[in-house]
Amino acid sequence: MRSPAKLAPNVWFHSLHVPKWGWLRTGYSGCVLAVRKKLREIQPDLVHAQGTERDCAISAALAPFPWLLTIHGNIRTISKLYRSLPLSFWWLQARLEEFCIPRCQGVVCISTYTQRLVAAVAKKTWLVPNAVDSRFFSEGPHRSPPHPLFLVVAHVTPHKNQIALIQSLDELARTRSFRLRFLGKCGEDDYGRRFLEVVRGRKWCEWGGAVDQEALRKELGEASALILPTMEDNCPMVILEAQASEVPVVASAVGGIPDLIQDGITGLLVDPFSLGSIRDAVEKIMSNGTLACELAARGRAYAQRNFHPKIIAEHHLRIYEEVIRSL
Repeated sequence: MRSPAKLAPNVWFHSLHVPKWGWLRTGYSGCVLAVRKKLREIQPDLVHAQGTERDCAISAALAPFPWLLTIHGNIRTISKLYRSLPLSFWWLQARLEEFCIPRCQGVVCISTYTQRLVAAVAKKTWLVPNAVDSRFFSEGPHRSPPHPLFLVVAHVTPHKNQIALIQSLDELARTRSFRLRFLGKCGEDDYGRRFLEVVRGRKWCEWGGAVDQEALRKELGEASALILPTMEDNCPMVILEAQASEVPVVASAVGGIPDLIQDGITGLLVDPFSLGSIRDAVEKIMSNGTLACELAARGRAYAQRNFHPKIIAEHHLRIYEEVIRSL
């Protein structure tokens, strides 16, 4: 990755190298040592760790500075959903999450869902959603393809539920013309291989791999709707980006997603465990252009009020000031 010295006049970027042995197999010990060394050079008043998915939280927890934690994916919940075996990746990450949460000065929760999950163990919580890159709010022509194009943006994993989505739309594909385009990394595990087989067997499905934000903006500019049939999620960035781009959203009524979507007002909520629920929502978008436009417009207005980066930055600055004053 590119490692610029600065991202902005008051924002520095430090790229740290950690050898292979320093990652999960050693409890992220290499990451912890590298971060501790750099933090001693910087001497920060406060450290803000982003996520418990990998090394960020444990690196901050074992550094000698006050710190905050933002939880992006609730790893303990995901581990239970997968019924993770002891010493598996998700099981180990869940144990690290349990270790870190009570040791920080407080948890910045990006949804009320996370706030409920950590309330009993965190010293303090604040509710601040994710910020959307301001470029997604920029005005631009929204092009309508000849046939409806539905985007699904997520890494291909069991809990993102891509295969069930395809199966839910099989019946609809026999009578309606549309395209279902998947974007995101696809691994070589059993689920990834099954997903690719299912996609290759249907002319109306395609997988475009992972894309950067600029490419995603272009994809959203041509999309009829975003679909996210996930079985577990906190505050999916792609929902916020689609709303900011004035694209209607169909998403699961799980986790923190109901914080982002008021059903029938700013999007449509579905049951990810019901193929009929997903199919009916997609058919509603296809058959009712007026509704789709209204959902998109109200979703964009909601995103502008709640997820613009200036608004979210102000929330974080107030939290930093509060914590520093209390030390």
